[in-house]
Amino acid sequence: MTWLVVQTKPKQEDVAETNLARQGYTVFLPKLKKRKRVRGQWQIVVMPLFPRYLFIDVDLGNEDLSPVRSTIGVLSLVRFGYEIVPVPNEVIEFLRAQQDPDQGVRDESAWPHKKGDKVEILEGPFAGLAGIFDVSKDEERAFLFIELLGRATRVAVDRSMLGNTL
Repeated sequence: MTWLVVQTKPKQEDVAETNLARQGYTVFLPKLKKRKRVRGQWQIVVMPLFPRYLFIDVDLGNEDLSPVRSTIGVLSLVRFGYEIVPVPNEVIEFLRAQQDPDQGVRDESAWPHKKGDKVEILEGPFAGLAGIFDVSKDEERAFLFIELLGRATRVAVDRSMLGNTL
């Protein structure tokens, strides 16, 4: 079995998840619980970890994927050129391990990095540098302070590029 990425129509992740599951696909839609301002009020909302994307497990090569593209809520399968690129099982296992098994969501406050933590940057232009975690910018990015040219500089990096707390 192979995990693939499905791109959904805007704000249709739940609709696509339901309809793909009805067709017999194993679907994984990682979610995040976070505090967000809605109509001027702070509320706790559950939202997709990756807006407009979810994962399906298929028997690539033996299973017909044409029903996926015509599923209500689905835009397309993610491809690089003409090739459908599978997601490594380790990535899905990691994402599943981060979800609360009872609620199926991850609480934003449960991220491993807290303000003041020293973290290593694993990828990108700052790879190999250590930084001090400041605050989350949104569900995908965070602000860090890193030492550049002899002074602390605040930079935004993708959370996925951060390693463990040092």
